[in-house]
Amino acid sequence: MSEVKMSSLFELESIEKGLFRGQSWDLGFRALFGGQVLGQALAAAHNTVDDDRVVHSFHTYFLLPGDAKKPVVYDVEVVRDGRSFSARRVKAIQDGRNIFYMTASFQTVEEGMTHQYAEMPDVPDPESLDSDITFYEKNYEKLSTSMQEALSYHKPIDIRTVDAANSFKAQAREPVRHVWLKARDEMDDNLGLHQATLAYASDYHFLSTALRPHGIAVSDKGLRMATIDHAMWFHRPVNLNDWLLYAMESPFSGNSRGIVKGQIFNRAGELVASTMQEGMIRKKDK
Repeated sequence: MSEVKMSSLFELESIEKGLFRGQSWDLGFRALFGGQVLGQALAAAHNTVDDDRVVHSFHTYFLLPGDAKKPVVYDVEVVRDGRSFSARRVKAIQDGRNIFYMTASFQTVEEGMTHQYAEMPDVPDPESLDSDITFYEKNYEKLSTSMQEALSYHKPIDIRTVDAANSFKAQAREPVRHVWLKARDEMDDNLGLHQATLAYASDYHFLSTALRPHGIAVSDKGLRMATIDHAMWFHRPVNLNDWLLYAMESPFSGNSRGIVKGQIFNRAGELVASTMQEGMIRKKDK
């Protein structure tokens, strides 16, 4: 697809009150990228709250795979508007079927007690790392056919994985991954846009962290993975015009499911967001 700005993904068409349509980006995957639905659903909910309210959390369930070649309709229900909090429920629809649900909570900005009991990992600076796209291009012959084809698609987020060389080694290792994230194109100074973009980016490389202790590569033809639910909390204002570090780990897998959690830091070491996700992980015999 032609190069378009990240912000255009969240410029939703208003069909009628509480009903929006978002265009889809085909990123070369077999199905609609989950991050797109996360970001667009959040943008749709944001369109229905007062300008002084900022999202602080959302909880979602992925019900059916989406089609990357078709738009998605978002039906936003106003659950509650209180003095300082607003709650919204969003239903994502394709072909008349509900493919995704989100519940999001917004709050007016308030002063309050503040602490941080989270330490930013000590990892190489993003400037010292190749972008994942550059790294994959240098190792083109090692990629699966599907990954080779996906390289030609639009990549709106500059992703730089620490220790990216291990991507090609299907060997058991600790279930931990560190990734730097930044928007490829400069974005407007709009907090809602940056939050929707971070929601979009939070789905990259996340569930696959649970594969690491098992020595299974994402490209394994017998592997079946799908996100079940995804939750996110925003702690501080986010700015994707500068680098953010996404520190992920998987504390458990079992019963054909894996769970992952993430912490997102700005370059000053401040925790700006937290994430959790559970997904189906099945290994079929060839």
